[in-house]
Amino acid sequence: MNRPNPIALVTGAGSGIGRHTALGLLKHGYSVMLTGRRVERLEETAQLAHGHRDHVEICAADVTDPADVARLFARIDARWGRLDLLFNNAGVSAPVIPFENLTLQQWNAVVNTSLTAAFLCSREAFKLMQRQQPGGGRIINNGSISAHTPRPLSAPYTAAKHGLTGLTKSLGLDGRKYNIACGQIDIGNAATEMTDKMSVGVLQADGSTAIEPRIDVALIVRAVLYMASLPLNANVPFMTVMANQMPYLGRG
Repeated sequence: MNRPNPIALVTGAGSGIGRHTALGLLKHGYSVMLTGRRVERLEETAQLAHGHRDHVEICAADVTDPADVARLFARIDARWGRLDLLFNNAGVSAPVIPFENLTLQQWNAVVNTSLTAAFLCSREAFKLMQRQQPGGGRIINNGSISAHTPRPLSAPYTAAKHGLTGLTKSLGLDGRKYNIACGQIDIGNAATEMTDKMSVGVLQADGSTAIEPRIDVALIVRAVLYMASLPLNANVPFMTVMANQMPYLGRG
């Protein structure tokens, strides 16, 4: 980015990777809109932005709701008049239960948050990035290694992340004429609240339970910052960052 104070939107910014990435972007000169369902968690993130609080805005929103997403982007447009980076990070997982016991409500909760929300936010980002001057921008989707290989009993999450990969490819193609780049970071076992269970043992493909290694979430932030730092004529379509010893590659 050559512009001073580029503008970023981070969804799911109240915890985990979203929180850490938002803080990383602020330290690297971005102004950041934080969004998520719970305003108190967003405020906690903002309070951690020591020395950068003037470059933080908060807008609580349900990014699965088109009206809320439209309101969110209207706030961004009114505050800054542009958007340089969208980090589609919001996501949830379903209960680890047999596939045949999943409810439609559980399925929809995961697909709507992990996939439909990315569509809704990206659609609004396309509109804003097309009309702003200078035009263009970047979208980074938070995928997962589940976009390639499922864990046991993870059908909703795995399906949503596979779908997100397709969305990433389509946005990367359709965004070319508008100077909009789109990439995806597939993460394996970043040390956040969501992966605390890894330290006590999780179900493996062979039916056993095993402790899995995790990596510092700061490494994920570094990867996102690298993807975001590229000029818009270059792109990282897909990047995988994972704990090297986790049972993913091979027949683990």
